[in-house]
Amino acid sequence: MIFQLSEEQQAFRDTARQFAAEAFAPHATEWDEKQIFPVDALRAAAALGFAGIYVREDVGGSGLKRIDAALIFEELAAACPSTAAYLSIHNMAVWMIDRYGGEAQRKRFCPKLATMEHFASYCLTEPGSGSDAAALATRAERRGDRYVLNGSKAFISGGGSSDVYVCMVRTSGAGPLGISCIAVEKGTKGLSFGKKERKLGWNSQPTTAVILENAEVPVENRIGAEGEGFKIAMAGLDGGRINIAACSLGGARACLDAARAHMAERKQFGKKLSEFQALQFMAADMATELEAARLMVHRAARSLDASDPDATLHCAMAKRLATDKCYEIVDRALQLHGGYGYLKDFPIERHLRDLRVHRILEGTNEIMRLIVARKLLRQSNN
Repeated sequence: MIFQLSEEQQAFRDTARQFAAEAFAPHATEWDEKQIFPVDALRAAAALGFAGIYVREDVGGSGLKRIDAALIFEELAAACPSTAAYLSIHNMAVWMIDRYGGEAQRKRFCPKLATMEHFASYCLTEPGSGSDAAALATRAERRGDRYVLNGSKAFISGGGSSDVYVCMVRTSGAGPLGISCIAVEKGTKGLSFGKKERKLGWNSQPTTAVILENAEVPVENRIGAEGEGFKIAMAGLDGGRINIAACSLGGARACLDAARAHMAERKQFGKKLSEFQALQFMAADMATELEAARLMVHRAARSLDASDPDATLHCAMAKRLATDKCYEIVDRALQLHGGYGYLKDFPIERHLRDLRVHRILEGTNEIMRLIVARKLLRQSNN
């Protein structure tokens, strides 16, 4: 167990914190209210190496570890969880190409994605297959040197704005072994998008359906072999779960800090809120749960870095606990602010709205429990 950060980790954590305070925090409220996709701010983050954090350096990535990514996403999300979360999804998609793509694909796609000259989206969920991802119905029929794709993807972050859509499609029979991974490029004939979704939170990133109608894509855009798509998608989600959990840590930490400051200033019944024991206990529980969640996220990240056979289990545990507990921390921070916490003049309500979806995406927390239970009970049966 390693609890201390290296000097290098402290340096890029501090860089991420300063960048987030200067480039994200002053604009986050406007991005949320006006539904602005902050392209320039994202490209500035990419200039610091935050768009290909664990992508190999030969194609423009930073070549860092999952634990390093967790540190960075926590800092970025403390300023704007929505924007940090899009960046985390982009990182996941780029890594999938870097890890499973051939050399020609890596060199064609990854450099522009690492600088965010191009943006990426991850396309798994469909209108008829959410948690049951292996039941996806979007088909890719091979015709010579091309695939013809038909179907649609739902709730796609970056939909309509991204340049590369990493899509899971069915190339053969039912079940996970019939799924392949294909990169669909912006401008492909037959690729279109649904309306921009109106959401509770995550308003600084566009979300749409991705629609494929006889969309022709070169076979050379297939990532990995036919039938490997589900494996690739699940490998991407292990890291994605750590990333989104880290974004929850950042949002919760920002709200805890705001609550502490409010308690030190606000007076009721002639005393500061920080002098009431009941509220002291509430703050103590919030801090303890945040630290426990952080430890689980970092453990999962190190497990994935080490290719631990239980890495998927650790990622599911960390994602479930961190996203649940961090949402509760934000809710209690809002409660400590009283009516002020409910106002858009303060950032807590934005964090509350943004963090709520973390318990749904990258696998719902019910699916995280299912992953844990299957592993736990399989071990018991053996």
